[in-house]
Amino acid sequence: MADNSSSLLDRSRTVAGPGYNRWLVPPAALAIHLAIGQAYAFSVFNKPLGALISGDPAKPAPDDWTPLQIGITFSIAIVLLGLSAAIFGKWLERVGPRKAMLASSLCFGGGFLIASLGVHLHNIWLLYFGYGVVGGIGLGIGYISPVSTLIKWFPDRKGVATGMAIMGFGGGAMIGSPLANNLMTHFKGSAPMGVAPTFIVMGIIYLIFMQFGVWTIRVPADDWKPAGYVPSTEHNDMITTANVSADNAIKTPQFWMLWVVLLCNVTAGIGVLETASPLIQETFSDTAMGAGKGVTAAAAAGFVGLLSLFNLLGRFFWSSASDKLGRKVAYAIYFGLGTIMYALIPTLGHNLQLTLFVAVACVIISMYGGGFATAPAYLSDLFGKYQVGAIHGRLLTAWSTAGVLGPLIVHYLSDSRKAEGFSGAAAYQTVFYTMAGLLVVGFISNILVHAVNERYYEKGPVTVEAGAH
Repeated sequence: MADNSSSLLDRSRTVAGPGYNRWLVPPAALAIHLAIGQAYAFSVFNKPLGALISGDPAKPAPDDWTPLQIGITFSIAIVLLGLSAAIFGKWLERVGPRKAMLASSLCFGGGFLIASLGVHLHNIWLLYFGYGVVGGIGLGIGYISPVSTLIKWFPDRKGVATGMAIMGFGGGAMIGSPLANNLMTHFKGSAPMGVAPTFIVMGIIYLIFMQFGVWTIRVPADDWKPAGYVPSTEHNDMITTANVSADNAIKTPQFWMLWVVLLCNVTAGIGVLETASPLIQETFSDTAMGAGKGVTAAAAAGFVGLLSLFNLLGRFFWSSASDKLGRKVAYAIYFGLGTIMYALIPTLGHNLQLTLFVAVACVIISMYGGGFATAPAYLSDLFGKYQVGAIHGRLLTAWSTAGVLGPLIVHYLSDSRKAEGFSGAAAYQTVFYTMAGLLVVGFISNILVHAVNERYYEKGPVTVEAGAH
């Protein structure tokens, strides 16, 4: 028998009683995702971390960390996000979302505290271990922890439910970026660039904030259904009423087709996100537009903020739309329309069509976000609710792969073009044509997804406890 303190974390203690309002669950999920979504704002620390010794980002000292050294921190975090989501997915399904969310909050908040020590001691390895490894594990567990719970609460609106939570990850930077900037300004007089105390305060704030999700999350009883719910037959060829375990799911071609789908979607999205600020400034410069008419650094920052907003909104809009369209049709739109728009970007830049350029980039990023948010519902349609959190965790290794491949492809192609003497939109032309090609691969992979063969189904009824071992 577990003692009182540990029993509070047991899955059995989180089962909702009769009459529980399921709309209380999305805010609990949102509390986790808004916190861990700070990862998208890590770039706000790049310049301060590169000037801890010199005190001047424009004139780094010989011992200051380089942009490459600092950038590795984020790459480690994204790689660990995918790996930890894959490794701990089945554990999450067994122990329930409360224990997983608590583990996520301790790792994510604790990662900041370890990183602050690394900054204070100017030890890059402690920064990597704190924010990258420990924080990255918190990211992975936190990202998947509410997903299967939401799908079980909203079998009639899976896209809406997962979109509400996952849009929080896309919007986390909108809170994390100004919070970090304000804290670094406040602490600048007491520590180099104000970074170490900022990490401490943010670690504590996020740890506390995430407790709302930890202690308010509830799971439905195994036999619970929404009042009046009748399973839809509109897309029944792609929506199973059976269940597939996580171990069997990765043996199916459908899983690997979706892995390629996510890999292509994320790699292509990184093509825009990685180049957004320099691309718009270099393409629409004073030289191209006329003196005083070019895009300034401040305006480019506004463009990046606008992309973050569309990333957030797209996660909810497109995943909700997939409830009506069907997941396969939704992804066909992401990739079909996306291919055309990626191929258009260099032409719009060359013709100095600034308004259209911004509009197209915003739609592209909305579909990038939509691809993330629709994935869990797609998995649930194909494999059932049984271990969808664990299956989703394994799928996120595609994100880890894209997090490494995307920046490598973008920087290699753009640097090669610049070395050949190209500038402005022309310097990024091969980047966007390559990403358009990747979306064609994603489109084909999505078309090849079909209903899972019955031989992979679990035999007989399944419960959470049945999948514990």
